[in-house]
Amino acid sequence: MARELRGYFGSPLAYVLIVIFLLLNGFFTFFISGFYEMEQADLRDAFFRWHPWLFLVLVPAVAMRLWAEERRQGTMELILTLPITLGEAILGKFLAAWFFIAVSMILTFPLVLTTAYLGDPDLGAIFCGYVGSILLGGAYLSVGSMTSAITRNQVISFVAAAMICLFLVLAGYPPVTDPLADWVPKWIVDIVAGFSVMTHYQSMQKGVIDFRDLLYYGSLMFFMLFANGVILQARRSS
Repeated sequence: MARELRGYFGSPLAYVLIVIFLLLNGFFTFFISGFYEMEQADLRDAFFRWHPWLFLVLVPAVAMRLWAEERRQGTMELILTLPITLGEAILGKFLAAWFFIAVSMILTFPLVLTTAYLGDPDLGAIFCGYVGSILLGGAYLSVGSMTSAITRNQVISFVAAAMICLFLVLAGYPPVTDPLADWVPKWIVDIVAGFSVMTHYQSMQKGVIDFRDLLYYGSLMFFMLFANGVILQARRSS
């Protein structure tokens, strides 16, 4: 994990991604969402609502190098022969990248201070929103880690991860699911929406941390990292 953290924070690309992420957050919060026109100290609609979409760019960009870069440089075999288990290698890379995403989120804290200065926001709801965003980032990251293990081409890994994550968003996105309810039974739409990150993210965005939402994110990350392990184990065997 320490090696991966040095790799992230020792790379100019990492700081470029952080700066772009912070600028986009500020732009969408204050200009696109109409933060000042809302006349209420609330970050739910102005700030957190954009993270499922902003993460579609940030997180796959962070994850695409996890394993594809090792294969490109020819260091994959070295990692797989180190005195650590495959699971430890996968978890170490994942946690390092997740820490990087969490730091990017924490650096948006001046937005909270600005909101507190302008009004009296619900800090509990803001905390839940941050928890939801960090979990959302972890879910996207687990997908990106899995796609990075499939190919040595980082661009292919980025596109594949972004497309899978986009599907996980749209499966529970009301503008998509509401029209579908007119064509298929509602219970089918509800089942599909239950697999979407949006369904579970929106409840945290409203300030509610439900065990079912935590279980969903934990299960999604476990499944994707398990698939990551299966792919790497197949490569090790071959």
